[in-house]
Amino acid sequence: MALPSFRVDRDRLVETAGRMIDVHSFTGDEQGMAELMVELYRPLRLHTQWQQVEDGRANALGTWRGAGGGRTLMFNGHMDTSYSGREEWLQNVPGFQPRHFVENGRLYGLGISNMKGALACYLEAVHALQEAGVRLQGDVMIAAVCGEIEKTQYGDASGAKYRGYAAGSRYLVSHGGVADMCLLGEPTEGKVVLGHYGALWLRIRVHGNFIHTAFSEGKRRQNAILRLHEVLAAVQEWIPTWEDDPSNSYRGAKAIVNVGAIEGGFGWRVSRTPHHADLFLDVRVPPTKPMGVARREVLEMVRGLSERFPDFGVEGEVYVTAPGAEIEEGHELVAAIDAAHEEVFGERPGRDVTRWFSDASALTRYGIPTVNYGTSTGLMDVERGENLEIEGLVRTAEVYAKVAMRLCGLD
Repeated sequence: MALPSFRVDRDRLVETAGRMIDVHSFTGDEQGMAELMVELYRPLRLHTQWQQVEDGRANALGTWRGAGGGRTLMFNGHMDTSYSGREEWLQNVPGFQPRHFVENGRLYGLGISNMKGALACYLEAVHALQEAGVRLQGDVMIAAVCGEIEKTQYGDASGAKYRGYAAGSRYLVSHGGVADMCLLGEPTEGKVVLGHYGALWLRIRVHGNFIHTAFSEGKRRQNAILRLHEVLAAVQEWIPTWEDDPSNSYRGAKAIVNVGAIEGGFGWRVSRTPHHADLFLDVRVPPTKPMGVARREVLEMVRGLSERFPDFGVEGEVYVTAPGAEIEEGHELVAAIDAAHEEVFGERPGRDVTRWFSDASALTRYGIPTVNYGTSTGLMDVERGENLEIEGLVRTAEVYAKVAMRLCGLD
């Protein structure tokens, strides 16, 4: 299909992305970024829906209404950043601060790759089509959402800054933000992600005695932390059985289990042995395995630990279940991305399966076929920080514009 020509404005794209970087939007504090998105929608005459998810955070949904008779394409992107820039190990890394700068053809700044660059590309794609006089039949939605980053409330870690895992997109789809299909511009190195794993978070608790150091002689075997050491060794024996299980592989990718945290005792009172100690696991689950099945299987492992260590009081609790997502190779959204990518980059995009989570999890469960496709990760420069090649942003915006024309139809 011959598509109308258009021109992506490189300078405007960089300016837009820079403005986004300059707004601090760590998880739980996305309101300012949502306000900026509404401001950026105005010149495009997008119909705007403000979704107040909770105090201090909102979704901003902008819709370019078509002439009618076409399908609706959503561009979805999260506004929250993976880091705040205030972390001790990031404070001196300029690319992990909410202040943009350009250097050697690359745009630096907190959130540019994950994923404010994609949000800027969505806006520029609509700008370019409108300036070229293109009129679509279907609607184009730009959904800027809060709370995607992989985190959850747990124990004393409570509040909005811990409410991630598609918190914004779940609100979006239950409050009118639905479409026929969705392109999600997570950083995928220009590959089409046909599926991604979900996550199950598991806490394993081991109990022990609570006793003063002076009276602990001969009772070391009852120390919860030392008991947890034995349990951890047993868990490490189990991990390969999960990762190598054929039911946990997906399109050639294996599952992963991460030992993510350990808690036990009181740093301010080490004159006492802890009454319990906890081990936290991140268990990746393929999109083809129901979360109920995964939960049953990991808790069966915990029961095995309880039988192996009958005096330890071993307990298990699943406290995150975030399913994966997938799309068929033959879906028209995949075909449209393939064609547009080839026109812009001169070759078909590769395929990928990722073990990270995305908002495709929530979208697909509302019947919205979703593809993750975007720029490079841009996180590899440990000295300068998060960045993206500007030329890559320009080309990605071109792909998004072509995909919109193909799927929404020309009036």
